[in-house]
Amino acid sequence: MTSLLEGKKAFVSGGSRGLGKALCEVFAREGADVAFNYNSNDQEAQDTLRRIEKHGRQGLAYKVSVTDKPAIKDMVADIMKNFGRIDVLVNNAAVNKADSFVTTTEKAWVSIVDTNVNGLYYITKPFFKQMLRQRSGNILNITSIGAIRALPTSVHYATTKAAVLGFTKCLSREAGQFGVTVNGIAAGIYDTDLGHSLPDKFKSMYELWCTKGRLGKPEELAEFAVFLVSDRNTYMTGEVITIDGGTVV
Repeated sequence: MTSLLEGKKAFVSGGSRGLGKALCEVFAREGADVAFNYNSNDQEAQDTLRRIEKHGRQGLAYKVSVTDKPAIKDMVADIMKNFGRIDVLVNNAAVNKADSFVTTTEKAWVSIVDTNVNGLYYITKPFFKQMLRQRSGNILNITSIGAIRALPTSVHYATTKAAVLGFTKCLSREAGQFGVTVNGIAAGIYDTDLGHSLPDKFKSMYELWCTKGRLGKPEELAEFAVFLVSDRNTYMTGEVITIDGGTVV
């Protein structure tokens, strides 16, 4: 049996750490060449490249913010020059800031929306156009259980992640007629920098709510994601699957 992504070309936003790093490594293990962007940490980006290359696959790293539209345009052009096409796009990059709505500043609100919603648009648009031309492709958007449940998370973060739900479902309708699949994963709290940015009290409460009794491991989400974006997923689109260890709230 061949690997799930044998010969595929993938792009993962926010690939230098956390869920993004795990996605890059698992995709490479399953046969894909993987490009990714990152915001600032060169050392972590190099580590992701090493993880991709140890599986005998080509890796491309770009120090480009998802909010920098001109730089994204150049990045996509370079990826297409090197890879020729993109079969898989994962919109993973996101930021959060522990805050209550009453103390949230307009600057903080705009910053979170810019990265988590505008960045989603800037990254997806050029890759989506390419997928339409090739009449094939898989898009996976990472959202959060904070978008669908009344959890004590920041309102601005939950709002942006709820936007990802609508983006996923509506885009899947438009994409389907061109052979492009669009799905999402609503992630629980994982053992990542983003997860650990949450208050300790919240993380402890989560472990009590969670059937598994712990935070998730990034590779646990990546193992499911690789099936969702593979050719073996032939009849699921427009869906958002919750992977949160079985929270009961």
